[in-house]
Amino acid sequence: MKCPKCGHTNTSVEDSRSALKDTVIRRRRKCLNCNEKFTTYERVERYIVKVIKNDGRREDFSQEKIRKSINIACQKRKISQDTIEGIIKSIERTIENLDNKEIESKAIGGLVMEALKKIDPVAYVRFASVYMDFTEPEGFIKEASKFIEDDKYKER
Repeated sequence: MKCPKCGHTNTSVEDSRSALKDTVIRRRRKCLNCNEKFTTYERVERYIVKVIKNDGRREDFSQEKIRKSINIACQKRKISQDTIEGIIKSIERTIENLDNKEIESKAIGGLVMEALKKIDPVAYVRFASVYMDFTEPEGFIKEASKFIEDDKYKER
């Protein structure tokens, strides 16, 4: 492991322990050249799922892209970051459990829409407007009307 201070590669492990529900090992290291102490994390590398874009290109799955999209949809809504992280983890688990190592971007968008529909109608419609590429106000009206007919949202 390369020392972040001096760049020397000769380091020793001072301490190791499990972290994040035993999915990560946290190691406390010491550089044998400059005595700098630093922390590293080790985790199992999972297979990389490829996302098939609308134009046929393939790119690596990015949890960060989902996080960014959901955060934009949930802006100024009373949705905790823990709830958002839970959605992201759930989607990631669903994708990792696929037999196929490729997934269409449309399918990922559908998973996000399902999750947002359960927690917040405004976030759902915001996300849907981009995902479904609304070009006319009728698109918003059609998606919002799904909630108007639902008794769960009439009492809000």
